[in-house]
Amino acid sequence: MGYTIDTTDRHIIALLQLNGRTSNVDIARAIGVAEATVRKRLDRLLSEGVICVVAIPAVDKLGLEVETVIMLKVDLGRAHQIAEQLAAMKQVRTVRYTTGEYDIVLEAVFPSDDDLLQFLTARLASIGGIRATATSHVLKSIKQSCDWMLPREGPPLILIVDDDPDFVEASRMVLEHEGYRVATAANGEQGLRVMRREQPDLVILDVMMSGILDGLNASMQMKAERGLKRTPILMISSIITSDYAAMFPTDEYVPVENFLSKPVSPQRLLDEVKRLLPEGLIA
Repeated sequence: MGYTIDTTDRHIIALLQLNGRTSNVDIARAIGVAEATVRKRLDRLLSEGVICVVAIPAVDKLGLEVETVIMLKVDLGRAHQIAEQLAAMKQVRTVRYTTGEYDIVLEAVFPSDDDLLQFLTARLASIGGIRATATSHVLKSIKQSCDWMLPREGPPLILIVDDDPDFVEASRMVLEHEGYRVATAANGEQGLRVMRREQPDLVILDVMMSGILDGLNASMQMKAERGLKRTPILMISSIITSDYAAMFPTDEYVPVENFLSKPVSPQRLLDEVKRLLPEGLIA
């Protein structure tokens, strides 16, 4: 049976996934609990093996430009011995037992193709019990294990970032009536704090709040942060019909999934939310 975590644990884990160096004091401030609470929770999460806070090197920055997936068919009676030998090799990042055509899959990194060739023909060839191999170059990593965020239980969470209380309340009522959970923030800075803590499934973002382009700046910050860059953004604003329209860039420079001009009908809002939510998320 899995380890049971609560909302506070989830908030702590989410903040550490964004930045493993976040201090207990900053975590406590972000989620509104005492620093001692964070310290005790962290001690428990670490001691139970629920999380492990580590540094993950960016291998391409270290001259290890050849990233490879190697799949092995092995004699099953020697699988454990082979896996342990592979795990001890400095070039190998992960080793996993698998079902299907191959028995063991490993990821390894090398400075060059010549180093990969040497690994395959000398190191792997010297291990008894390997019956067949298949090798694939990784061309580009789009998402890695360190980018995976802990899934949240319950209906999708929509964050509304807008300083118009009437718009916020009307949108909240429409969304909650359809079964969504709703969080709110009044400006870009507050919105980013909520995003880092709550990890919403979709953000509805105004433009003109504490500054004329406050929402645009927040959207750019989202796309620059590892833990937020894949969160879809529905920007809803009246800036296009305002005196500040000329300050707003063309669509190709706005890092959002869609832009709607206010006012927006309840049905249009719901249609866009359903369209932009990640696949598999339903209210």
